[in-house]
Amino acid sequence: MDGDEERVNHEQAHLMRRARERAGLGAHEVWMHYFSIGGNAGEMEVEAFLHHALPLPPLERDMLAHAVNELIDHRPIIYAPYSDDLTGAHGVDHRETSAIDEDNDAEDH
Repeated sequence: MDGDEERVNHEQAHLMRRARERAGLGAHEVWMHYFSIGGNAGEMEVEAFLHHALPLPPLERDMLAHAVNELIDHRPIIYAPYSDDLTGAHGVDHRETSAIDEDNDAEDH
C-alpha cells in the first residue's frame, strides 16, 4: 500500500467510524448491513479497519461506507427547533427534542 492509499484508508476509516458513532449505529448492525449488500470482510476485519488496525481494499471500504450511509438515511432527521416547537404550538413530540438535548449534553462533556 503506497503512502496516498494508506492516508485515504486511514481517513476513510476515521470519518466512517465517526459517522457511525454520531448516528448511534452499532458495529454489528453496520457489519450485518454491509454483509447483506455483498461485503466480503468479516465482522472482526471491519471493526479492525474502523480502529485503524487493518486496511481494507477500496471496494470494501466503499461498500462499508455505502452500508453506513444507507443506515443513516433510515434514521430520523434531527433539526434545530424553533421557539414555537418548544412551546408546543406546532405539536412537536418533545421526547424527540429532549433526546436530542441529551445527546448534545453527552457530546459537550
